[in-house]
Amino acid sequence: MLDYNLTETQLQMVELAGKIGKEKIVPARAELDETGEFPWDIIKILAEAGLFGIYIPEEYGGLGFGNFDNCLVIEELSKYCIGVSVSFAASGLGAYPILLFGSDEQKQKYLPDIAAGTKLAAFGITESGAGSDASAIRTAAKKDTDSYILEGTKQWITNAGEAETYSVIAITNKAKGARGASAFIVEKGTPGFDFSKKENKLGIRASATRELIFEDCKIPKENLLSREGMGFIVAMKTFDQTRPGIAAQAVGLAQGALNEAILYAHERKTFGKPIIAHQAVQHMLADMATQIEACRALTYQSARYCDSGAQDMAKYSAMAKMYASDVCMQVTTDVVQIFGGYGYMKEYPVEKMMRDAKILQIYEGTNQIQRNVIGQFLIKEAAGKKIG
Repeated sequence: MLDYNLTETQLQMVELAGKIGKEKIVPARAELDETGEFPWDIIKILAEAGLFGIYIPEEYGGLGFGNFDNCLVIEELSKYCIGVSVSFAASGLGAYPILLFGSDEQKQKYLPDIAAGTKLAAFGITESGAGSDASAIRTAAKKDTDSYILEGTKQWITNAGEAETYSVIAITNKAKGARGASAFIVEKGTPGFDFSKKENKLGIRASATRELIFEDCKIPKENLLSREGMGFIVAMKTFDQTRPGIAAQAVGLAQGALNEAILYAHERKTFGKPIIAHQAVQHMLADMATQIEACRALTYQSARYCDSGAQDMAKYSAMAKMYASDVCMQVTTDVVQIFGGYGYMKEYPVEKMMRDAKILQIYEGTNQIQRNVIGQFLIKEAAGKKIG
């Protein structure tokens, strides 16, 4: 890969994540995929290594680094299994609403445990009728003196049932539409808060995906994030920060698949020579390597752009997520093709990688939604130039 001028600390974090990947994730990934068991043993190792606190400020128990540093670790873990890496990264998705919009009291209460990895976080916005159209959510939060009462369900929530801390978007004023949504912190174990069974998925099977169920769930008013009506701003600003992490998953997974293909292409022989000596295979590998490096450059720069606090970070976060996940799906498909019939068998990890890749084009906003986001920025930019 290109030299991205990583610091010594960043290189050490990547090396540590890689060591955990090779020694702990690789031996377990096939069984985790088969059983769908949540990777608690690996999560605890990542916690002991201090990796959960990378992006959280030191005053709240973290390491005080940034989005970019976190993406480096997500990328490295994703080379080995994104079922594990998404369980790690989704805790950040749940933590960012608190980090970005929480009061100091809320941050002091929740972030240290998340930074330590002793408690995972999760984020709840998607519902059965409100996925890409997040403004259609129906889960409601009704004010009741010093509390809010939550009613409704959230669907396909990563880390659900395993996490202890949930950032949840609910409607507090239906008449205001999207501006009537608010964000809340809900703790596991709160009466009236429950989970459905774990979903049986195509890929990322080690990760936990469940419904959040709220029935007369009473939470203190202090658990409101920011103020009423800020729910969709909280959600969108959170996604601006976390979509580069999805891109990092895609880059890591694609690189891991390419690594497997190169090794196999050296070993597998046809017509008396390794298949890597065939120009057709060389061209496939060359295209993959070039596309992955382009995705990595866009992902790294978008993460650094997020760390800069730029106002138009949403545009570049969407670009990174959309482009990297599309490339990852193509790369993993081509890697299976290089393996031929062997690639279709569970004996090799590449069929799992292809299954895992698909979700990257779907969660945290489908790639069609990412194109909408990018398109809206282009329209605004063109209008601004016209006015100027």
